[in-house]
Amino acid sequence: MRRNPAFRLFCSAAFIAALTLGAGSAALAETKPADKAEEAVKFDPNRVTTFSGAFLAARTADVDQDYATAITLYQKALDFDPANTEIRQRLMIAQLLSGDFEAGAKIADSLKDDSSVERVTTIVRALAAIKHKEFSSAEKILKYSGPNDLDRMVNTLLAAWARAGAGKSKEALAMVNGMKGPGWFSIFQKYNAGAIALVTGNTDAARKSLSEAVADREGGATATDTYMRAVMALARLEAKAGNKQKALDTIAVGDGFAPNYAPLKALRQSIEKGEKPDQQVQTAVEGAASVMFSIAGALNREGAEEIVTLYLQASRALDPKSADTLILLGGLAEAQKQAERAIEFYREVPADSPMHRISELQLGLTLAQTGKVDEARQHLKALLESDPDDIRSYLAYGAVLSDAKDYAAMAANYDKAVEMIGAVPKKSDWTIFFQRGIAYERLKQWDKAEPNFKRALELNPEQPQVLNYLGYSWVDKNMNLDQGIDMIRRAVELRPNDGYIVDSLGWAHYRLGAFDEAVTELERAIELRAGDPTINDHLGDAYWRVGRKLEAVYQWNRALIGDSDDVDKAKVKEKIANGLPPLEKDAENTAKKDQAPPPPAPPAPAPDKKS
Repeated sequence: MRRNPAFRLFCSAAFIAALTLGAGSAALAETKPADKAEEAVKFDPNRVTTFSGAFLAARTADVDQDYATAITLYQKALDFDPANTEIRQRLMIAQLLSGDFEAGAKIADSLKDDSSVERVTTIVRALAAIKHKEFSSAEKILKYSGPNDLDRMVNTLLAAWARAGAGKSKEALAMVNGMKGPGWFSIFQKYNAGAIALVTGNTDAARKSLSEAVADREGGATATDTYMRAVMALARLEAKAGNKQKALDTIAVGDGFAPNYAPLKALRQSIEKGEKPDQQVQTAVEGAASVMFSIAGALNREGAEEIVTLYLQASRALDPKSADTLILLGGLAEAQKQAERAIEFYREVPADSPMHRISELQLGLTLAQTGKVDEARQHLKALLESDPDDIRSYLAYGAVLSDAKDYAAMAANYDKAVEMIGAVPKKSDWTIFFQRGIAYERLKQWDKAEPNFKRALELNPEQPQVLNYLGYSWVDKNMNLDQGIDMIRRAVELRPNDGYIVDSLGWAHYRLGAFDEAVTELERAIELRAGDPTINDHLGDAYWRVGRKLEAVYQWNRALIGDSDDVDKAKVKEKIANGLPPLEKDAENTAKKDQAPPPPAPPAPAPDKKS
C-alpha cells in the first residue's frame, strides 16, 4: 500500500534520524486536521464533591497526559484525605511531568522515606539540591548501594557533578573514572569525565577522555546523544586551543557517524569562520542536566514516554534553555497527541541556538497537525525563502503541501529542491527525488514520476519505502510484474514488521491472481496494523476470492469505520451489498476493478507509513 504520512524532522537528538533529514530514517507522524486528544472537554473540578470522584477523575486526566487537570484533582482529593500517600505520589509525578519541578521536589522531600518511590525522590531531591548549589547535600542524597546498574550509574554521575560543583575536581574525576559496570557505561563515563575536566579547567584530561569517547562508536550506537555531545565538546576544545584543523577533523568523524546532524553542521560553519564557540556545558548544574538528558535520550522508545518525559523535565529545570531538551520534549508531546503543548516547547528554543531553525521547521509541521494548514504553509514558506539552500526546508514544506493534497505545488517545491542540489546529488538526497516522484505520481504524470523513483534507488538502492512504492506502482499498472514483486519482497525483508509494506506484498499477490498467497500476507498485515481501513478492504477482497465471503463482508464493514481518505467508501458499500463480480466477467479489467483505492502520497524522508 502506498501511504501518505507526513513526517517529523526529528523525534530525538538521541536517534540519528532525529536531526538527519537526508539520512532517510526520520520518524514520521501522521498528520490530521485536528488532534482528537486535544479536543479538550470542558471540565470543572469544582463540581467534584467526593474523594472517589476527585481521584477517579484525576487518574483519567493523568492517563490522558492532561497534567494541569490531574494536579488540580489530586490536590482536591488530598483535601478529603490529606494523609493519602498514593495521591501524594501521583501528584508529585504529575507536577514533575508538567514541568513544575519545584512543587514536585517539595513533595519528593516529604516522601523521602517512602521506599516505593525512592528511585524518583532520590534523583529529584538531589537535582533540587544541585540546582540550588547545595552540592554537599546532593552528594549525600545520591549515595547508592542497590543492584540496579542504571540507577548506580546515574547516581554516580550526578554525585560526581556535585563534587565538581563543590570545587573537588580531582575527586569528581576519580569518581567517574572509577565507575565499574556493564559495557554500555563506557560512553557515559568517558563523556562525563571529559565534560567535568573541561568545566574544572583540566584541558589535558578533557582531551583524553573526550577522544576516547569519540573513538567509542559502539557506545555511540547505544547513546547517540552522548556520543555527539562528546564530538562537539572535543571540537570546541580544539577550536578554543587554536587547533582549527583538529576541530574540523573531529567534526568529520561525527559527520560520518550521523550525517547532516544539524548542530554539528552549525558548529562546523562557526569553526570554519575562525570562531571559538563556547562549550555547551559550562557549570556543574548544566552538567547534571546533561546527565538527565543523555539518559532520557538513551531510554527514549515507545512505552517509555513517562520516564523519559520526567527525566527531560528534570533536565530542563536545571538548564531551561537547552535546545535539544526542548525539542525532544516537543517530540514526546507530539507522540502523545499534544500538538499545542509541543508547539509551546518548540517556541521556547532560544533564537541564538543552532537548533532554532530545526525547531521552527518542526513548529510548522505541528501547526499543520492542529489544522492550521494556512499558517503552517506561510511559516514554512518564509523559512524556505530565508535559506533556499537548506534541504530540510523543502522536505518540511513539501510535507504540508502533500497533507493538503496540493500535489502541483508539492512537485514545484521539489523541482526547486533538485535545482538546488545540482548535478551531483549525495546519497542522502534520495528523499528529494522520492518525494518528487510521489508528487508527480499523484498528478498522474507517471512519465515524470518513474525516473525520480529510479533516481532515488540509484542513490539508496536498499531503501525499503522506495522499493515498495515503485514495486507497488508497477504491479498496480500491470507492468514490470516480476521486477515489481521482487522489489516488494525485498522491502518486506528489510521491514518485516511494517504492516503497510506487507500489505503491498499481499495486494501484489492479489493483483496477480494468487489469492491464497494474498490472504496469507494480508492477514499478517492486519495483525501488524490492526484496524487500518485500506488493509481491511484489501483483506476483504482476498477473502471473497477464496470463498470466505462472510469474513470478507466483515472486513469491508471494518474498512468503513473511522475517517479515512484512503478508502472509497461508496465502492466498499457496493461490495458489501453485492460482493465482487465473478472473475470471468472481470478478467479483462482486473487492473481496474480490483485496483487499490488511490492511495495518498507520502511527503517525507523514509515514510514509515507508506507502503
